[in-house]
Amino acid sequence: QVQLVESGGGLVQPGGSLRLSCVASGSAMGPYHFGWYRQAPGTSREFVVSISMYSSTNYADSVKGRFTISRDNAKNTMYLQMNSLKPEDTADYYCKATHHRSGIQYWGKGTLVTVSS
Repeated sequence: QVQLVESGGGLVQPGGSLRLSCVASGSAMGPYHFGWYRQAPGTSREFVVSISMYSSTNYADSVKGRFTISRDNAKNTMYLQMNSLKPEDTADYYCKATHHRSGIQYWGKGTLVTVSS
């Protein structure tokens, strides 16, 4: 069982930056692929970015060049650096862990990012 806790959300002006963190407990991070998803009010949850257990990454087109995902297995933490934020980035951001062999998925409860002037 893996518990995921996101943090780092908040209110930021357009063009600003935030760094989200996702701390994993209950298991070492090594065997898991991780990802960030987001859900804006009235919309379905969408993929943002993923990082494999080998640290290969995949970004949604909407965030390429602005967001950077990273992981620190020693700290059991994954990060999402978000730069040049836009109002359309406003959403609840969720962390997901997927076991590389079983495919079992775990989700955090989310952290709210609001981009507004």
